[in-house]
Amino acid sequence: MRTGLILIWLQWLVLVVCSPVAMAQALPASEPAAVGLSAERLRNISKVFDDHVSEGKIAGAVFMVARDGKLAYSDAIGFRDPIKREPMTPDAIFRIYSMSKPLVSVAAMMLIEDGVLQLTDPVSRFLPSMKDLKVSVASVDGTFAKTTYTLVPAAREMTVQDLLRHSAGLAYGEITGNVPVKQSYADGRLYRTETNFDIRDLTPSQQIAAFSLAPLAHHPGTVWEYSLASDLLGRVVEAASGQRLADFLDRRLFKPLVMPDSGFWVPPRNLDRVAQPLPNDATGNETVQLIDVAVVPANDSGGAGGVSTAADYLRFAQMLLNGGELDGNRVMSRTSVALMASDHLGDRIRAGLTPGELLLGTPGYTFGLGFAVREEQGIAGVPGSPGEFMWGGYAGTFFWIDPQERIVAVYMSQAPGPMRAYYRKLFKQLVYAAIVD
Repeated sequence: MRTGLILIWLQWLVLVVCSPVAMAQALPASEPAAVGLSAERLRNISKVFDDHVSEGKIAGAVFMVARDGKLAYSDAIGFRDPIKREPMTPDAIFRIYSMSKPLVSVAAMMLIEDGVLQLTDPVSRFLPSMKDLKVSVASVDGTFAKTTYTLVPAAREMTVQDLLRHSAGLAYGEITGNVPVKQSYADGRLYRTETNFDIRDLTPSQQIAAFSLAPLAHHPGTVWEYSLASDLLGRVVEAASGQRLADFLDRRLFKPLVMPDSGFWVPPRNLDRVAQPLPNDATGNETVQLIDVAVVPANDSGGAGGVSTAADYLRFAQMLLNGGELDGNRVMSRTSVALMASDHLGDRIRAGLTPGELLLGTPGYTFGLGFAVREEQGIAGVPGSPGEFMWGGYAGTFFWIDPQERIVAVYMSQAPGPMRAYYRKLFKQLVYAAIVD
């Protein structure tokens, strides 16, 4: 299997050399040793993950690691389509789910730089129906351990900053234990049991109406809860910019950074490049059903609807590491990137399940504006550096940016399920093991 994949990889390299578009998608290549990485240890990433492909745990994956702005390691392993036995290719297109969140977060920060938005703006300034919301407050009877819920007025309005840092009081129907919130989301089709994290069939106006009728799970600004906030943020971006989210991102981010395969649906000419999952997750207990990216959605889901390639997302991550610029194209200020990668929770916003525990199964991370942010060298059960920032997606994708080590890394796979955190940590620890400078 490896011989065939090496041949495909060599063919792709020929395309990179010969095609101006493909060349633009990749960062300049470098021998690993030239940027302080061990080639042998980087190759071990493929070897380790190949074993998991052979065991039927994942269908395939694409890895890319850059240091000092140079692509030092890239590989495609396993199968792009495990049913058809079609090998994985470096240009495979992946459903990135929650790795859409950093994209829409950057869009919001661009509008802040334009002077159209402010972090402290109430969301109702752009979406008037989001004013005067109620909060579903739980109380537990100590004698019978029965939970009841009371609706009370929100202590304050949610802000743009709350949407960016998931402190708006919103939730995910798939995750929340707040019964009235879950039921209201189900009634408004913000949550449905037949699909996970897919609300793309609602129009923006239908989505906003459903949000305005549902109670909040918390008073805004009090609790970090992973949520539909980025979907609502996408509607704010549209209202503030006067453009569809897909169009805004294409004009302001994807075209300047040369990310031609990123968006919210896949055109017919590229459908044969979409990576497919195994029929069941790694445990074998759950049937895998991912979003259909062949059709144009009714709304562009900034929380879970994006598609991209490893090369495209690497360019996005490198732009952030560079402080908002790539190949002479500046899309945002370094001060905005620094603000996004800062702690926005502090000790004022509590988190039951912390960002690191949700993403990697380990504490040690706070949350910024669209990313989890590492607080210190220790605590987290995975290698890394203070100040690194990252996020992942429901289907198994993952990326991180380490300014201290000057590393950006992207892992693309279509393997949802409880093993996601394991593979993210595995990739991360193997990359740090390759640092030899």
